[in-house]
Amino acid sequence: MLINTVFFDLYQTLITYKPSREDWESEVLNELGIKMPAKAFRRAFNAADEYFYNENARLPLSKRAPDEINRVYAKHQSIVLKEGGVEPAPDLVRSILLRWQNTKFNHVLFDDVLPALNELRRRDIALGLVSNVDKDITPMLDDLGLSPFLTTVVTSRETGFTKPHPEIFQEALRRSNSAADNSIFVGDQFQIDVQGASAVGMKAVLIDRGGFSEAPRDCLQISSLPQVTAYL
Repeated sequence: MLINTVFFDLYQTLITYKPSREDWESEVLNELGIKMPAKAFRRAFNAADEYFYNENARLPLSKRAPDEINRVYAKHQSIVLKEGGVEPAPDLVRSILLRWQNTKFNHVLFDDVLPALNELRRRDIALGLVSNVDKDITPMLDDLGLSPFLTTVVTSRETGFTKPHPEIFQEALRRSNSAADNSIFVGDQFQIDVQGASAVGMKAVLIDRGGFSEAPRDCLQISSLPQVTAYL
């Protein structure tokens, strides 16, 4: 089938953090007397994010009590530490989370985003966004220069559904007037993005910039966004 629409996930697909989370983790641990290189946490954050996104899909954090939200963030940080080779002692986890709350992270585009979006637009491909966020992201999309590219933006905040539930993908298709088999969805999480989009009939592509994915071999994968044109 002819592809006429490409949808993207937001975090870790189009945008990331500055400073990078792995650099920040290494610096904070160094302040606490634990020397670990930033590269030790690249795969670690990938594993921790999978836990976090699955938890949020099960029950959005915006609908949870504060104590439960804190437990989710503590577990996320514990996974980061353990996967990075550091014992996740409760006091250490608490110290890191306190510093995290007091750190300003900026959102930045990955370097491959604008080249990919410009090429897709040149090919007359409609572009959309589907994201599990519980806030209005319009100002952020404007600031990052993404808004002019996106004809459809669908979030869990406005729909009441989170990926991988089919309703949020179906709403994106409805708003874009696109058929599932004419659409691609690109995301960085196998269970949340790939399986969710595939379940409604979309072609799903996993972006794995670090080569850390443990997705099945039959999963369509790219290492940079411009490679998505191979699946048009």
